[in-house]
Amino acid sequence: MDYFQIGCGLVVVLLAIYYYYKSIYNTWKNRGIPGPQPMFFIGNLFKTAIKKESMSDCVKKLYDEFKHEPLFGIFAGTSPSIVVNDLDLVKDVLIRNFSIFVDRGIRTFPKIEPLMQHLFVLEPERWRPMRAKLSPIFTSGKLKEMFLLIVECAENLEKHLDKVVEDGGSAECRDLAAKFTTDVIGSCAFGINMNALKDEDSEFRQMGRKIFTPNLKQTLKEICRQFAPWLYGLIGSLLESKEINDFFTNLITDSIKCRKESNVVRPDFVQLLMELQDHPDQMNNIELTDSLLAAQAFVFFVAGFETSSSTIAHALYELAQHQDIQDKLRQEIREVIKENIGNLTYNDVKGMKYLDKVFKETLRKYPLVPMLTRQAMEDYTFRGTKLTIPKGTNVWIPVIGIQRDPNIYPKPEDFDPERFTDEAVAARHPMSFLSFGDGPRNCIGARFAVYQSKIGIITVIRNHKVVVCEKTKIPYESDSNSFLLALKGGVNLKVEKA
Repeated sequence: MDYFQIGCGLVVVLLAIYYYYKSIYNTWKNRGIPGPQPMFFIGNLFKTAIKKESMSDCVKKLYDEFKHEPLFGIFAGTSPSIVVNDLDLVKDVLIRNFSIFVDRGIRTFPKIEPLMQHLFVLEPERWRPMRAKLSPIFTSGKLKEMFLLIVECAENLEKHLDKVVEDGGSAECRDLAAKFTTDVIGSCAFGINMNALKDEDSEFRQMGRKIFTPNLKQTLKEICRQFAPWLYGLIGSLLESKEINDFFTNLITDSIKCRKESNVVRPDFVQLLMELQDHPDQMNNIELTDSLLAAQAFVFFVAGFETSSSTIAHALYELAQHQDIQDKLRQEIREVIKENIGNLTYNDVKGMKYLDKVFKETLRKYPLVPMLTRQAMEDYTFRGTKLTIPKGTNVWIPVIGIQRDPNIYPKPEDFDPERFTDEAVAARHPMSFLSFGDGPRNCIGARFAVYQSKIGIITVIRNHKVVVCEKTKIPYESDSNSFLLALKGGVNLKVEKA
């Protein structure tokens, strides 16, 4: 075979690859669905993959361009995904036709990343029984039992704030809140004093930083996972953090072993995992391996400390810029607590109406997860349209776009807690606020997150005030290195005695 024949063969192969991917990138065009022009082989998310643009900014930009369309198409690498803007169609996906969209459509690699086999991403067969068995830890009754443990951590936060004031008052509030929420999760979920507020080198706080602090290895992992999953299946173990996997697996296996040997019973997350392990017959023949149990603990730890700490930090960021709102909130906090002789109770937090408005407006403006994802379990035709998507198609719901749409929330960049009066909420579409998702696969820990975050905000604002300083980044600029919505450079504020 001469070089000419080899060259012709290569040309034929390259042309075949080109036309194959061209046919994929015509998926939405052929169906008459609008959408942004994808880059060949890369799709529409390349900037987010190389950390040049945050996922929040990407989703918001796409939504703003196509928000007048009920649906539009994008490509995650070479995978076609449909973005649902119309709120009635959003309700169809999340609630009415949930059985078709029960899967989140997030591919996992069990042997490479064992801690990813958690409730958030599990396929329907394992998700259903796992959700049913884990739900009891998040009931209002269990939360009342945990309440005093959260308050105890809040008292430590109060002492830490006094020390911050003595040292000049400068604080990076996201890290400060993360130390508080790490202590809360340790106490309520694992029965462990993580001591993150007192010990800067707390092992759990260090682990939290490693999970969320971006690095080259993590970036390569995400790019490979997104654009070349076949390659990730081969080399992914080289990019995965063995230290984090081992830490959480050993944490759960050692805790369970210690409790069984000492006959210790506590109303917490570890106890629930022990009960699952003791009654595998209730799990539809699902093998409850150490890594599967550790994965549930891992997501509880990560979601419990990171999402709540970011929400607390975002609330403080806005309160520092709106002293009138902060003063009104402090007044409510003090008046309610005064009635109980200075003691904070479960019902106190539940009854703080203005705090609830501030909390929801914070989540409205700063939804931590920019979009919800689902995957069609069968061919599906969207109601009122001619579009039928095939089984396996990923569906996106652009949470940040919806919650910052001026047609839904006038002047969306303003921070206005009065958007959440009963009358205002009733006048809006129920799918216009999706910070905890909706439907059967909503956030299982939402109730816990609400109380943890609110107690954190109460603790900071009750006897202290936060103000902007020279390090405060205004206007807001999202961190392109973070998948969750985060302020670039951190939430730097000054803490003073109120």
